[in-house]
Amino acid sequence: MSANDRLAFSEVIRINEIGAGTERHLVPDVDAMKRIAKALDLASLSAFEADVKVAPAHIGWTLSGRVRATLEQTCGITLEPLPVQVDERFSVDLVETPTDPALGTEEMEITLEDDSPDVVEDGRIDLGQYAVEQLALQLDPFPRKPGAEFVQPEEPAEISPFAVLKQFKPRDEDGKS
Repeated sequence: MSANDRLAFSEVIRINEIGAGTERHLVPDVDAMKRIAKALDLASLSAFEADVKVAPAHIGWTLSGRVRATLEQTCGITLEPLPVQVDERFSVDLVETPTDPALGTEEMEITLEDDSPDVVEDGRIDLGQYAVEQLALQLDPFPRKPGAEFVQPEEPAEISPFAVLKQFKPRDEDGKS
């Protein structure tokens, strides 16, 4: 099994193919759509496409584009299908991994607020994985149908261990213990 077989959707370009810029229209095949739906825990994925452009930037490259999808998530309360339309633009800054040993290989600390560029590894950019990632970022992590409301069930009354033992005590004819 190759690395691409494990990915939901892969469309790789090498940085030496970018030149002054390159554009791609990505449409996964049926098998890739199934893998994407499974990877993102979707009830269904009936359409997915992405238009991406990679262009040189001041430092590195800029990957920008638009993802469009028609899908169904599962309502977390009713477990019914919840139709979703996605049509979003995105932009990601990319830089190449330094290959000069003099620059060192310091570890980078990443925080949630970190807007540092993504690092291009092995001179390859996987446009398909970026498209799937951008789709995932548009999904509601807790999908809920309009009007669906969770109602906490009542807690059962706690049964005393003594009440349970009392059931085993023999009763006389009058029903008294």
